[in-house]
Amino acid sequence: MEDAKQAVQATKSLAHQIATSLQQEIVQGTLSVEARLPSEAEIAQRFGVSQPTVREALKILAAKKLVRSKRGPNGGVFVNAPSLTAASQMLQEMTTWFVGLGVFGLNEIVEARLLLGRTCVQLAAERATTEDLETIEATLEAFERDDISDEEFCRLDVAFHHAIAQATGNNELRFIMLVVNDSLIPATNMISFRFRERGRVVSLHADILEALRARDASAATAAFEELIAYQSSVYEKALSARQGDGAQRQEA
Repeated sequence: MEDAKQAVQATKSLAHQIATSLQQEIVQGTLSVEARLPSEAEIAQRFGVSQPTVREALKILAAKKLVRSKRGPNGGVFVNAPSLTAASQMLQEMTTWFVGLGVFGLNEIVEARLLLGRTCVQLAAERATTEDLETIEATLEAFERDDISDEEFCRLDVAFHHAIAQATGNNELRFIMLVVNDSLIPATNMISFRFRERGRVVSLHADILEALRARDASAATAAFEELIAYQSSVYEKALSARQGDGAQRQEA
């Protein structure tokens, strides 16, 4: 039994080593995007391991969205094209988990959104194209409907800020904001939606868009800061109510 356990551990260790080696080749461009990897038998021969070990290594790469499998005569394992959305989704899940566990406190959430959001609206005011502004406006128009659910309202809130990040023209910043917006906005909305005034949120979003259209970075920043301040106050009110409910249940 012990020998079998050690064999499994050795296989997993080798698989991780092979996955790391192949990952480096992908990142460095030795294996280019859409390139087909060598067969399992060829990889096994190269690294001096069994094909099941190679298969385990490829599963590790697939879990990281670095490769994908394709069936058929022209099938095989191929290098995936980089995806900001896929990468941010992986980070978003972890960030949401941290928020839920309280690893990230309200002050940290507010500070992060303020610092990064200011940069986004400032750059968007300078760089937004006509198409960017139309995308932001379309999101805002959807906001104004009275019949949308709380979940849809939250989704549109995220989409609005994604559109602003897109308007910065900076892919690195856009990637960071995908993580921030996709995790922090839903996490806080989940707690505070009962205390939020939709009209107030929509009005502040409209102020941001108006400033972006006017290419007024200062006004856009001020409107964004006011939005964050309002959302923070609502979140604090919601947390206080939740703590009060919890205390009442304990007394009962």
